[in-house]
Amino acid sequence: MNTVGQIYERPWGTYRTIEQKDNYQLKHIVVKPGKRLSLQYHHSRDEHWTVIKGKGTVQLDEISVDLELNGRIFIPKLAKHRMSNNTEDDVEFLEIQIGDYLGEDDIVRVEDDFGRK
Repeated sequence: MNTVGQIYERPWGTYRTIEQKDNYQLKHIVVKPGKRLSLQYHHSRDEHWTVIKGKGTVQLDEISVDLELNGRIFIPKLAKHRMSNNTEDDVEFLEIQIGDYLGEDDIVRVEDDFGRK
């Protein structure tokens, strides 16, 4: 599991775990301009995303949704999803993960701009 408060650098931006319990985790995620998360899904958790700064585009399976301040979306287990930032400013969102396993190794990457598996 992640260390609460520590900022983790990724090729697309950063994330920080704010709170972590047995069945939920709250993260603050920043996606840099022109970057996007990998297209991914999870076996063991649902996610709720709420944008707190900027504008992002969420791919959820076959649909695309633009989210601005206070825009939110529910991502169920096994749904392919990613956040893209097609603007010139950071997009920041809160991610609430809920499930019986919340480890980073529950990320199944389908497509990744940075060659990660």
